[in-house]
Amino acid sequence: MSANSFDARSTLQVGDESYEIFRLDKVEGSARLPYSLKVLLENLLRTEDGANITADHIRALGGWDSQAQPSQEIQFTPARVIMQDFTGVPCVVDLATMREAVKELGGDPAKINPLAPAELVIDHSVIADKFGTNDAFAQNVELEYGRNKERYQFLRWGQTAFDEFKVVPPGTGIVHQVNIEHLARTVMVRGGQAYPDTLVGTDSHTTMVNGLGVLGWGVGGIEAEAAMLGQPVSMLIPRVVGFKLTGELTPGTTATDLVLTITEMLRKHGVVGKFVEFYGEGVAATSLANRATIGNMSPEFGSTAAIFPIDDETIKYLKLTGRDAQQLALVEAYAKEQGLWLDPAAEPDFSEKLELDLSTVVPSIAGPKRPQDRIVLANAAQQFAQDVRNYVDEDDEAGKESFPASDSPASANGVPTRPTLVTAPDGSTYEIDHGAVTVAAITSCTNTSNPYVMVAAALVAKKAVEKGLTRKPWVKTTLAPGSKVVTDYFDKAGLTPYLDKVGFNLVGYGCTTCIGNSGPLPEEVSKAVNEHDLAVTSVLSGNRNFEGRINPDVKMNYLASPPLVVAYALAGSMKVDITRDALGTDQDGKPVFLADIWPSEAEVNEVVANAIGEDMFNKSYQDVFAGDAQWQALPIPTGNTFEWDAQSTYVRKPPYFEGMTMETTPVSDIAGARVLAKLGDSVTTDHISPAGAIKADTPAGKYLTEHGIERRDFNSYGSRRGNHEVMIRGTFANIRLRNQVAPGTEGGFTRDFTQADAPVSFIYDASRNYIDQGIPLVILAGKEYGSGSSRDWAAKGTALLGVKAVIAESYERIHRSNLIGMGVVPLQYPAGQSAESLGLTGEEAFSIAGITELNDGTTPATVKVTTDTGVEFDAVVRIDTPGEADYYRNGGILQYVLRNLIRN
Repeated sequence: MSANSFDARSTLQVGDESYEIFRLDKVEGSARLPYSLKVLLENLLRTEDGANITADHIRALGGWDSQAQPSQEIQFTPARVIMQDFTGVPCVVDLATMREAVKELGGDPAKINPLAPAELVIDHSVIADKFGTNDAFAQNVELEYGRNKERYQFLRWGQTAFDEFKVVPPGTGIVHQVNIEHLARTVMVRGGQAYPDTLVGTDSHTTMVNGLGVLGWGVGGIEAEAAMLGQPVSMLIPRVVGFKLTGELTPGTTATDLVLTITEMLRKHGVVGKFVEFYGEGVAATSLANRATIGNMSPEFGSTAAIFPIDDETIKYLKLTGRDAQQLALVEAYAKEQGLWLDPAAEPDFSEKLELDLSTVVPSIAGPKRPQDRIVLANAAQQFAQDVRNYVDEDDEAGKESFPASDSPASANGVPTRPTLVTAPDGSTYEIDHGAVTVAAITSCTNTSNPYVMVAAALVAKKAVEKGLTRKPWVKTTLAPGSKVVTDYFDKAGLTPYLDKVGFNLVGYGCTTCIGNSGPLPEEVSKAVNEHDLAVTSVLSGNRNFEGRINPDVKMNYLASPPLVVAYALAGSMKVDITRDALGTDQDGKPVFLADIWPSEAEVNEVVANAIGEDMFNKSYQDVFAGDAQWQALPIPTGNTFEWDAQSTYVRKPPYFEGMTMETTPVSDIAGARVLAKLGDSVTTDHISPAGAIKADTPAGKYLTEHGIERRDFNSYGSRRGNHEVMIRGTFANIRLRNQVAPGTEGGFTRDFTQADAPVSFIYDASRNYIDQGIPLVILAGKEYGSGSSRDWAAKGTALLGVKAVIAESYERIHRSNLIGMGVVPLQYPAGQSAESLGLTGEEAFSIAGITELNDGTTPATVKVTTDTGVEFDAVVRIDTPGEADYYRNGGILQYVLRNLIRN
């Protein structure tokens, strides 16, 4: 019950239903707040307990100074938690382990139970092994169940063992699309109260739901577990960036072009740790699907959230997707009553402002390795010609001829080239070269939730087929929609046969290529690429294109809208300027250009209007948690504690609580630490904890081989996140990682200073030696350390390798928080300093003094870092809130929550 210090408790009547609400207008200053902070204010009013959440916290939020730097800590209590299976499996593993730990410490295991709705969507496990055939989907599902039986049995057990925990089975859709189409409430009803739907999710793209006016963001699995167990999320009241939209998109541009433009603008502006909120007349002209696409990309521009207020467009979308009449009425009435309804003319009080005229957006792609690196489509071939030089050894290209000359700048002399003949299984031959598009994937939540770009892609396929075009033979083409509704409207519009003819057959309902589950390239293509060291490319309609993420054979990756993915599959090479060059020839031998097959806005809108209806969503989601016969037939153990299988290579009991007592161990300083890795800028969580393929000659591959697993059954790192033994061995194992401690290497290597002459070693093997000798470890890094996915294993693996501190120039929000949650202290170089400016090589021994101040209940602003080579500096302690300090003192967030649950 709320302490209700502001007399905010009231009643809202909607039709025949009455709801308890907490009125925002009872707090002075609330009317001028941005939408996102009003949602936080309601959260505090409703959960005020006089201890963790007080009247002073509420006044501080009501009196928010938009220009001040964040300093006021608040406790945010999300209404629900959402997970996907890669991050969700270790969450449930941890909860199961916590039940046993509670029992061992004399508590009640049943206390470890979600206190808020927790929903998990299995969407990350399907791999696009099979493609280009009518039965590709069925074959991939069969392979998925075969690989993941142990994980799925474990999740089915969790569905029965934990209250408030539901699982959406495989083959249903992508978590964020399922969230906006079905799970999101926009206004939550629980215990007679109505309040804004809020959430945290174990995937960074949880922010997609911001398009529906729902405040939520990605956190690590460890934070999500704490939230499930009733632990509020500790945060500072953030700065809010107002992003004004004006005008309308011009014909020929897509939501993808818009979101890549916004990503570039906001990454350049700097919004890490901030909320972004969209406002202005242009918001009304932005479809809900486009809003969700923009919200989805929040992690790519670095903000915590990227939200759109509720308006008529929100209600229209909720109705389309099958929400009932009472819910629609409640959302509208509640939003208007609480001042949460969009006023396009309003200018809320923002910390910073940006503006974009939608009519200035032009067709774009992004790459070859970061989402924020936008390239105007008309310049893409020229940019590729420059960028490819970073991926080839030009000395080895001497004397080679370039592509045949043409008027296109893409074919200009000087572009590195290595024509390579490939023989297909049917005996036919073709030639590939640097820039060959070997993967063209319509995939990921970003775009497959958006019917306008999906229909545009299908219409490009239709017009291509009618002109006699198809994909080039070396292109692996896949279609992985975000929900079954996409298949329904393609079928109703008669577009599925055209996608099939171009090679975009359905391969699954899941994330596939965007998370590294692209599956292998055809054997003959892979062999040619590797034997001749070709810099081939992928083009995908996703949100992530980091190095080494998409496919181990592919060096350069480009994000593009679904219709452009189809176009590049037809062109077959990034050397082709698809805005000027022919994509192929028609039945009469005449050149076919992109303009010849690009659909008009009217054509797209007509299909969307006639082919998509409320009935489709009702049918797809009427029994969404039940699963198919294959899911229901999985045998599961019973009981409220899990029966661990000692032989399992997927699900194992982790060591986090071994030896834990009710009393905390005092924090200690760090002495004599060695550097496990010295890394550059923009090291992502993919670099730290890859989700893709497991190579046989790595520590993780050797572990699986030793446990009797055939190479074909290795699956991916992402699918094995429930097994800490695999994940420790996979930490810092990305094939593109460049550890400056071991110059000249690429992959999971370091130098082992416990050995004479410090030989190059696998990072995992070296860490075991350091641990055996009691030597702590540190990581040195550059800017934006830990950007990308909200991957808790990037922190878990770091901690289990024996790393006690990370020293970086700057951090992405989620990873910094996750490090603290695992008992690793994040430190930052003094402003303007770096490892290079300080002369650090990574061969030094480090000592860090001053951390023990935390034992006195305070957090030091800086600590003294010294090396055995005489370097000395004051590192900034990035434990930003008192709550984070509590987690660190307890050795981690899970230990903190566990002790509190038992004490209470």
